[in-house]
Amino acid sequence: MNHAGQFAVLTGHRFFLLFVFLLATLVLYPYAEATHLGYIAFRVIGSFAILISVYAANIRRSLLVVAVALAIPALIQRIALPRADASALATLNLVLSFCFDAVIIVVIFRHVFDAVRPTSETIFGAVCIYLLVGFSFASVYGMLGTFQHNAFYLDPRLNLHTIPNRFDYVYYSFGTMTALGAAGINAITPQARSISIVEAILGILYLAVLIARLMGGYRTNMAA
Repeated sequence: MNHAGQFAVLTGHRFFLLFVFLLATLVLYPYAEATHLGYIAFRVIGSFAILISVYAANIRRSLLVVAVALAIPALIQRIALPRADASALATLNLVLSFCFDAVIIVVIFRHVFDAVRPTSETIFGAVCIYLLVGFSFASVYGMLGTFQHNAFYLDPRLNLHTIPNRFDYVYYSFGTMTALGAAGINAITPQARSISIVEAILGILYLAVLIARLMGGYRTNMAA
């Protein structure tokens, strides 16, 4: 296969590529601080996940500059594993990272659910939205943690540290969204609990309604 053919294959599977890199980011989180090699691999995968997010969204040229500008703080937030603090720079970084995820989610959502006939690539796009929503809520919890230091409680019997970091919020976010719960971390303040309820409801509705609709359309398309 020539270079043009290889590029065409990659272009036709951009949501699959994004899914792979987002999943790899989650898998590599525990090793990011454990070993030097794990940290390097995490930074590389995290960087590609951000870049592929912009590529997979296929953003119009008018919004591309904004997306790239927001991708910079998102990149820092995704790969640096910063601890929660109330500094203005850290708070701004969290806000911009959330804005980046929100823009990518909205654009991919339009691409996925405007499709007349769902394909396997469409389904991967829907799954990417699910993962990106988990990262987005992690940013929201991080922002909440910078203003309310007691918003979340880390059980010292189940954790090696007492101050939540980025991965703690990611872990809590996906545990809440999948309704499985996140052992060792609990929402304490009313605001943290309210946001957790909203995420849990959105996660269940997304899987029950939107993914089910796409899978039904995909089976119909395959049968035809």
